[in-house]
Amino acid sequence: MASEATKSVLFVCLGNICRSPIAEAVFRKLVTDKKIENKWRIDSAATSTYEIGSPPDYRGQDCMRKHGVTMNHIARQVTKDDFLTFDYILCMDESNLRDLNRKGNQVKNCKAKIELLGSYDPQKQLIIEDPYYGNDSDFETVYQQCVRCCKAFLEQSHGGQE
Repeated sequence: MASEATKSVLFVCLGNICRSPIAEAVFRKLVTDKKIENKWRIDSAATSTYEIGSPPDYRGQDCMRKHGVTMNHIARQVTKDDFLTFDYILCMDESNLRDLNRKGNQVKNCKAKIELLGSYDPQKQLIIEDPYYGNDSDFETVYQQCVRCCKAFLEQSHGGQE
């Protein structure tokens, strides 16, 4: 084999403007820092249609800027194709998980492994709460959870290989 196979991950939340674009940006930075970004396809999406076409929430963008993480995403909804082309679909809470499992069950040959991103958290915070109705500290909490979970997910999915 000339090159290692590419892996793919889709981060999902309700609107795709708070939690999932933060997770996407955090994970992208992790793989870029490890110089393995060419081995990953990374994206994020929404279970709902509420925010399609919107940029990430400004509070999330502020939080990411503070941490020096680039964020570049326009909200979109999960498609049937996502279930066929992504290895992992990682979501933020039980409601996302129910929606994704329901949609995934309707897709023939669904290859995506659908899980809670929080299932990778070494601190066992299973749910990444929606910060939309919260304040800046809620966005910071989401960021910290995403960092922990994404690092652990990368370790497990990549086998710690450089």
